[in-house]
Amino acid sequence: MKYYIIAGEASGDLHGSNLIKELKKLDETASIRCWGGDKMQEAGGDLVKHYRDLAFMGFTEVLMNLRTILRNLKFCKEDILQFKPDTLILIDYPGFNLRIAKWAKQQGMKVVFYISPQVWAWKENRVKMMKQCIDKMLVILPFEKKYFKEKWDWEVEYVGHPLVEVVEKHKAQGTRNKISDKPIVALLPGSRKQEIIKKLPVMLEVSKHFPGHQFVVAQAPSVDDSFYKLFTERYPNVSIAKDKTYDILVQSDAALVTSGTATLETALFGVPEVVCYKGSPISYQIAKRVIKVKYISLVNLIMDKLVVRELIQDELTPGNLKNELTELLTSQERLATLKKDYTDLKNLLSEGGNASAKAAQSIISFLTAGA
Repeated sequence: MKYYIIAGEASGDLHGSNLIKELKKLDETASIRCWGGDKMQEAGGDLVKHYRDLAFMGFTEVLMNLRTILRNLKFCKEDILQFKPDTLILIDYPGFNLRIAKWAKQQGMKVVFYISPQVWAWKENRVKMMKQCIDKMLVILPFEKKYFKEKWDWEVEYVGHPLVEVVEKHKAQGTRNKISDKPIVALLPGSRKQEIIKKLPVMLEVSKHFPGHQFVVAQAPSVDDSFYKLFTERYPNVSIAKDKTYDILVQSDAALVTSGTATLETALFGVPEVVCYKGSPISYQIAKRVIKVKYISLVNLIMDKLVVRELIQDELTPGNLKNELTELLTSQERLATLKKDYTDLKNLLSEGGNASAKAAQSIISFLTAGA
């Protein structure tokens, strides 16, 4: 069969590549055309557009690049029509992919959405349109199945979280590059310059109080070394490691982590963490009013309780971070509780086995059911 897959970010490229591998196991003659990145191409997808040309974040950046975005949408539609796929598989990236889903449904195509937009947090009004345009929704967070059923009377399928298998694979490979002889504290300040500017200076101040530890900053692939050095050069026990986030986490005693997927990755590696969030005062006030969730970290949202401490906005101070980190490095009671919660989290996300394999099986069953 012919599959057209669209992912618009690095995480989508990772999950898309694992999905392609599993689809090819079940459908050896599969023809796969995709928007994504190097990983999807390496997995056997015919890459049309790289996500580097698609990633516009934030209101002003989207407005400034509106012409490019509209041109990409037009080109995408033309390319899909020319390829004539048996199904369109859309991976997250809702701003772009929901527009494509709506158009594809009008063309009579079969539309599968893998990794739901986080409509339970904001932009809930999208669900009515999603329900009309998406034939099969595969979700990766356990509470999403109940949310869509109870609130929207929509049967979606929970396949487990694809990060579980990614992290387990890395852990099984063991430590390949020893990063430091000292015990390590990982610093994950995010991947965009504006978030690094807000959070990294606060994280770095904490290093002064732990001279026996090496603080290692996980450098985002898209950000230059020189940018990080502007912040780190005053701190003797701080180093930077590029493209080595998982290697850092495997070797860390604790981590200070920006909210987002990284909080979940850190937990799956079993590393005690403090979740850090700080935005501009205006952005924070807007977010507080439009985002309707109890917690900002995926770990706490999935477990529906406070598993990891969140330091948000004015609470994110060097003093508060120092106190939290001290407890994570010294309190056996806190670590024992955390270990149990992390085990429960992993079990919850592993229900049904390998998420990528389960998603591929579900897609093929859906396509062959009507054949």
